[in-house]
Amino acid sequence: MAMAVKKSAVIIGALGILMLGAGLLMYESLTDSRPGYIDPSDQELVVSGKQIYANNCASCHGAQLEGQPDWRKRQDNGRLPAPPHDISGHTWHHPDAMLIDITKNGLVPGVTAPPGYVSDMPAYDKLLTDHDIRAVLAYIKSSWPKQALAAQKEITQQRPQ
Repeated sequence: MAMAVKKSAVIIGALGILMLGAGLLMYESLTDSRPGYIDPSDQELVVSGKQIYANNCASCHGAQLEGQPDWRKRQDNGRLPAPPHDISGHTWHHPDAMLIDITKNGLVPGVTAPPGYVSDMPAYDKLLTDHDIRAVLAYIKSSWPKQALAAQKEITQQRPQ
């Protein structure tokens, strides 16, 4: 009888630990404020993003995501031209959260740009909704090859240490 009670206590204890672990995982997923991966296979999002991009981004970043000429060479004012968002640029090297932040707030020195950096990238937080920004990024990402998408997805899904 005492052995059965001990077994039951061990089983109940193990179940409690499992339930606690599951609860913590659920809590973390509910309270995680980082945006999830923006999936460029969502065709509705991509189609919407293409139009938003054309209306708000193409004048600087190019109708074909090609960026401005000589985008790595500083202009006379010390600023860099708008970079491409196709595979030839570096957009795919950044996690979605950073791309959202840059789009919403512009390039902020010490946050999304080196300290002292000055940029012509405007903040779109008053003009575009979060959904609009995600749609634009889905459209941009839809042009990248599989390898770049996989690398960018991995960067996006890495947890901060």
